[in-house]
Amino acid sequence: MRARRLAAVVLAASLALASCSADAATTDASPSPAAPVAAATPTPEPTTASAHPTPTPTDEDTAMTAAPRFFHAPSQADSVLAQLESDGRDADAALVRRIAEQPVATWLGEWTQDLTGTVARITGDAAAAGEVALLVVYAIPGRDCGLHSAGGVAEDQYLGFVGQVAAGIAAGSETWVVLEPDALAQMGDCDGQGDRAGLLAGAARVLAEAGADVFLDAGHSGWRSGSDVVARLEQVGTDHLAGFSTNTSNYQTTEDERGWAEPIAAATGLDFIVDTSRNGNGSNGEWCNPSGRAIGEPPRMIGEGAFRAVAWVKAPGESDGTCNGGPAAGQWWMDGALALAGDA
Repeated sequence: MRARRLAAVVLAASLALASCSADAATTDASPSPAAPVAAATPTPEPTTASAHPTPTPTDEDTAMTAAPRFFHAPSQADSVLAQLESDGRDADAALVRRIAEQPVATWLGEWTQDLTGTVARITGDAAAAGEVALLVVYAIPGRDCGLHSAGGVAEDQYLGFVGQVAAGIAAGSETWVVLEPDALAQMGDCDGQGDRAGLLAGAARVLAEAGADVFLDAGHSGWRSGSDVVARLEQVGTDHLAGFSTNTSNYQTTEDERGWAEPIAAATGLDFIVDTSRNGNGSNGEWCNPSGRAIGEPPRMIGEGAFRAVAWVKAPGESDGTCNGGPAAGQWWMDGALALAGDA
């Protein structure tokens, strides 16, 4: 797995290249990534997604032709765009298209029906396209410390859940898994977590043995210090990790995330990826559906040192929770989507 990861980085470099999390300075509550909650209607599996819109090629696209790309799995934005076009809402459709044309991660939790089959379809299609499948496993016991995305599976069921994900990873696919947004940064913050370090270590092992590159979520630059994150990563263990993810479902600038993540990467020998889905205007100190934010840099491979890629881990347009006018976490929020796309 590490050999394939290094090869991908070298290739990208040779071509010239949630939750979510609250800012530690602004709130004592642990942040929560935007994802479906068990008590609310979960993020639905798309049923009749429209054909993925094709972005206009750019010079950068041409330069990246031979580099890996993220696979465009079905998303809520696809279905919303199709409905807007059908209804003749051209102005709104133009804004939502800015979201729908980008590949976003597929979140997997206790709401996911046919877990193994869902993973098999996405990773198999990605392999056939020669692209990278991006998944998020989000079912850790004590998830989100009871906040907007509370839930998860029972401790004695967790590794079985992860095993179902692993069983669906297509042989020969390049599959990246963001493992448990907020779980590392929230470790020890609340009851009901069980052996969180052990569960994360076990999940990383199961997924890595199935061929996935596992990126354990590490929070973001406005939350934990770099030295704290290094200690937490070492507590879990890094043998089965390809890297760590940052800024999941949050709004910190890419520059701030890179400056925070690179020393962590140097200390651990891990790569990192940054969620840029909603960081176009940076953070205003809020984490739950803040106003005035914007979609960020489109997903692409970076391959500069340990900086593996920028990705849209959080799906823009999906709510962070019932705050600032948004619906339950993970549900589509039209007003929020239009604002994110319109302010970019």
